[in-house]
Amino acid sequence: MTYTLMRPLRLDLDSFARLTGTHPELIRRLVALGLIEAEQDAYGALWFLPAQIAEVGRIRRLRAAFSLNYASIGLVCDLLDRIAVLESAMHHRSRRLGDRSWT
Repeated sequence: MTYTLMRPLRLDLDSFARLTGTHPELIRRLVALGLIEAEQDAYGALWFLPAQIAEVGRIRRLRAAFSLNYASIGLVCDLLDRIAVLESAMHHRSRRLGDRSWT
């Protein structure tokens, strides 16, 4: 058996918004659209894991660079995640089979 010695670090909405440089209302909108994940406590407050900071950064970069709306950003993020999984699988496969990289 393993026991957790401390609760995982979670950030409240205001702290998370401050760390990402984003308005709290936009963070709420991103959660509602399913672009970032948040836990909601019994009082309705949103709590975020620190790993979500990078996800908000990626969303902001996509929005600024390509002028995408938030619905299309969700699709682009999903496709980028799938590409990363495929590249990782291809890398592991080539290492397992002893293939040499073409680069």
